[in-house]
Amino acid sequence: MATIEDFGKIDVRVGKILEVEGFPEAKKPAYKLRIDVGGEIGVKRSCAQLVKNYAKEQLTGKLVLVAVNFPPRQIGPAVSEVLTLGVPDEEGNCVLIVPERNVPIGGKLY
Repeated sequence: MATIEDFGKIDVRVGKILEVEGFPEAKKPAYKLRIDVGGEIGVKRSCAQLVKNYAKEQLTGKLVLVAVNFPPRQIGPAVSEVLTLGVPDEEGNCVLIVPERNVPIGGKLY
């Protein structure tokens, strides 16, 4: 079982999606995202399987939650530097976890 201390090791921040690109090389339909996490973290790349629930235009400017302290992960020809957080819908497709109101970029989950 995980402890609250274990949970505290995961650094989850608010980011703003700046850019969305198609990712046709991915095994499952996905987008490549550029996400501004602000401050000392800056702009990071992420790959996310969001195609089933979001058009590119819906994602640009959206606030999302991202885990920023996992090691980068190679996904085909792309590198994902942060993990964009979501939960599955009824069909198992990703629905983003988003703040319910406009909050500062870089804010840390607590």
